Amino acid sequence: MNTQDLLKRVRAVEIKTRGLSNQIFSGEYHSAFKGRGMAFSEVREYMPGDEIRTIDWNVTARLNHPYVKVFEEERELTVILVVDMSAGRMFGTNEQLKKELITEISALLAFSAIQNNDKIGALFFADEPEKFIAPKKGKSHILRIIQELINYEPKTKKTNIQEALKYVNNIVKKRSIVFLISDFIDDNFSDAVKITNRKHDLVALHVRDRHEEKLSDLGLVPFQDPENGETLWIDTSDASVRKKYETERKKQVNELREVFRKAGVDAAPVYTGEDYVKPLMNLFRQR
Repeated sequence: MNTQDLLKRVRAVEIKTRGLSNQIFSGEYHSAFKGRGMAFSEVREYMPGDEIRTIDWNVTARLNHPYVKVFEEERELTVILVVDMSAGRMFGTNEQLKKELITEISALLAFSAIQNNDKIGALFFADEPEKFIAPKKGKSHILRIIQELINYEPKTKKTNIQEALKYVNNIVKKRSIVFLISDFIDDNFSDAVKITNRKHDLVALHVRDRHEEKLSDLGLVPFQDPENGETLWIDTSDASVRKKYETERKKQVNELREVFRKAGVDAAPVYTGEDYVKPLMNLFRQR
């Protein structure tokens, strides 16, 4: 992709996601993710209904009139986008690739973060952590992240969520909001999810495609695994084959839900070619 085309795509993503964030999203984001605590702001005169425990007795004694302490939420947070860049993101059958959906959601979260004066960073991973963008504020920083999401080519095709979360836990010392954005086609990451959610506030966004849920009757069809390149021919005209596939897929999704439930992780599915704002809004309101 040449520079001009890349800039056009970055601009298109910015226009769409920044508009969504300005109009409907940043308020929900603010409500869903709280600051680290309350910090002293000022004192003011006592008013009926104020809690007695907030009275500043030193000021009250000095001025011979009751005053209370006023506290404000320590708002500034750090948000880390942990983005699956493996070969599976190139799949998509509903007029949108998983890669494109991941880019839009990441941009939306990033714009919502800076509108709330939070820092935003990112980790791109495949079979191993590949690129870490340190958390910062500012529009230019977000545009850099969007540009990397569009243009970055991973070194490997496979997925290793466990190693990605280990990396985040080691390099990000301050408690942060960690968005894990992946199709979760991987194994043996449940312990890493639990550990990360203890150290940070982990939120999982499961990127899916409707055509992954069940097979259509298309006859003998070649299916290629994008991560290892293996091709398997499947007779989709066989009803028992379609039923077995659908049952296995539901089992995988339910097992993933159970991983998140046991770890206390908030999660939501997002589908290619469909509205992703509603599931994200619902997730944030539940928090």
